[in-house]
Amino acid sequence: MPTYDFICQKCNQRFDIFLTYAEYGKKEVTCIHCGSRDVRRRLTKVRIAKTEESRMDSMADDFSGMEGLENNPKALGKMMRKMGKEMGEDVPPEFDDVVDRLEAGQSPEEIESALPDLGEGGSDGDE
Repeated sequence: MPTYDFICQKCNQRFDIFLTYAEYGKKEVTCIHCGSRDVRRRLTKVRIAKTEESRMDSMADDFSGMEGLENNPKALGKMMRKMGKEMGEDVPPEFDDVVDRLEAGQSPEEIESALPDLGEGGSDGDE
């Protein structure tokens, strides 16, 4: 069954309801927090599937002026965060930690010395 997001106009609480397609629009929805019938449907984000080629084109357009990033950790972090989102793949938690540090102004060298184990475990073991 699909999940529908609602917000209560009385208590301003958000909640989800499972409804079949046949029930949607016919079954009365009440707030699970206060019981009010004064609720409205919230529209959630829509994900758009992109081809690998369109993601690469988008990144190429966005990052055409990358010179000087090695001296600007905040800009490098911003670029890496956008690149991670554009790739549409799950990234390891370490990625977010590194990007957070870059966006805070920490240099790549400082990050490398603070996280000496970074990058281990990603190979097949013959280093």
